[in-house]
Amino acid sequence: MKRYIIELGLALIAYAVTLVISLRMLATGVDTQATRIALSLLPMLPGLAMCAIILRHLARLDEFQRKLQLEALALAFTGTALITFSYGFLENVGFPKLSMFAVWPLMAVLWVIGTLVGRIRYR
Repeated sequence: MKRYIIELGLALIAYAVTLVISLRMLATGVDTQATRIALSLLPMLPGLAMCAIILRHLARLDEFQRKLQLEALALAFTGTALITFSYGFLENVGFPKLSMFAVWPLMAVLWVIGTLVGRIRYR
């Protein structure tokens, strides 16, 4: 678990650094559309690393922990789907549009909640 936290922490730091670099370079006024696209997607390189780190961590878990994480992820997936679809309908009646950046934090919070609920349930 310690290795996972260190690896994920380093990937998060790399994400933050690339995000700052990307935003600053975009603010200077890049000439070509291809360069703007590449700079916009630059933070996704550490994002891919985070995905690999999480998947590798899940592969190392024992069967019980995998079951618990699967149930937590199922809660996160279905909860995110219900909330985002519901909000999408509310946008039709004047609610402000939300950025796609809101989806992952929502899913992450629901994943943590699902993990905590599972731990309490399986004590």
